[in-house]
Amino acid sequence: MVTRVPAITTDPAHGGRWTSLRSAGREWLWHRSAPERDKAVPGDAFVDAGGLEECIPTVRGLPDHGDAWSRPWTRTGDTEHVECESFALARSVRETPDGTRVDYTLTARPGFRFVWAAHALLDLSPHATLRMPAGATTRLFPEAAPLLARTWPAGAPWITGSWPAPHGVPLDRLGPGDGTAVGAVVDSARCCVHDDRDRLALELVADGQPVSTALWRNLAGYPQPHPYRSTGVEPMLGRVFDLADAGPDDAARVPASGEVRWRLTLTGACRCPATPAPKEHRPWT
Repeated sequence: MVTRVPAITTDPAHGGRWTSLRSAGREWLWHRSAPERDKAVPGDAFVDAGGLEECIPTVRGLPDHGDAWSRPWTRTGDTEHVECESFALARSVRETPDGTRVDYTLTARPGFRFVWAAHALLDLSPHATLRMPAGATTRLFPEAAPLLARTWPAGAPWITGSWPAPHGVPLDRLGPGDGTAVGAVVDSARCCVHDDRDRLALELVADGQPVSTALWRNLAGYPQPHPYRSTGVEPMLGRVFDLADAGPDDAARVPASGEVRWRLTLTGACRCPATPAPKEHRPWT
């Protein structure tokens, strides 16, 4: 029997990176050769080896892709954890009837603000599409400027439109390669990737914190002069790539308890807003 419950493999010694995400016999994570990734230490520029990186307390900005990806994690039972300068992060991976569940706990001083993204780079065909609720507020970031019919507003860190085509840019199409690279953050905690007959659905829950889905749609437009194609579909706490750009409601904040908890659920069955959930799964609410 082919399971629809995704199986996750991680590499605690090298930043806790997810090295495999498999369901229905398919590997979802994209990879590229980057031997220097295993030698990274805090303060290094980000090394893009693919997989899924835990980006926290920021994605863009400093430290580059956060402070957790370049540090060794430790494993105790079914929990992996990492100690960083300003926070500690723990995660536990479990299979449930709803899919694979990843529970996170961040511990830091009350008031600490951060952005977290499950920086998943997916290996997709040119026909793949991304489904999110129509009309969801979507922030486009400056690399989208050449694709617009208007001039990018001077100094604006982003402009706002509606999913799936903010300002005429069709973000739900994840191929084929066209030499562009676009970053966006969508005000939705759930999404579903369609690639031929395969499905990967992701849902993020975090009480009292801003949740969204970041998209890095790199259709062979980055990096120059040697671009490659990769697609980041990234459940996110916060609504910006760079913590330095975050307004009052754009980043997660540690409450008086000193802890923030959140949960990421993944399933290999279609969980689109317009598609009824299979009987073996609970509906999204």
